[in-house]
Amino acid sequence: MRRATILTLVALSAACGSKPAPPPPAPVVAATPVPTPAPPAVAAVTLGNAIGADKSVAAAAETFAVKDTIYASVATTGAGHFKLRALWSFVKGDKTAKVNETTMEFDAAGPANNEFHVENAKGWPKGDYKVEIFLGDSETAAATKAFKVQ
Repeated sequence: MRRATILTLVALSAACGSKPAPPPPAPVVAATPVPTPAPPAVAAVTLGNAIGADKSVAAAAETFAVKDTIYASVATTGAGHFKLRALWSFVKGDKTAKVNETTMEFDAAGPANNEFHVENAKGWPKGDYKVEIFLGDSETAAATKAFKVQ
């Protein structure tokens, strides 16, 4: 019996010493960072008297006829919710008179074109004008374009 006990202890000892190796740790996979979209911004304003389906002006101009409809194509960059405001003014010396003001809101996932326009069925008075484009609720223009009516 003593011999059976010793053989059992030796067998148990051998079994305990030959434990299988633990599995290797799972590889660590780094998460791919998601780029933060650029904030909304006004990239450019182009004026013209005709606009295409993509809301860009057909031919850029800075001088218009008294009967022209005047378009401002506003190129934006960034992603998110945009609020744009166009303030059209007649300029005489250091005085300005508001002609028209329009606001639009939209969502964009990247670069986009939007348009504002003004028209005057009676014809524009000849002189100097400007359009100011505001982004969000800012009181500082993101872009300004001067133009003439002759």
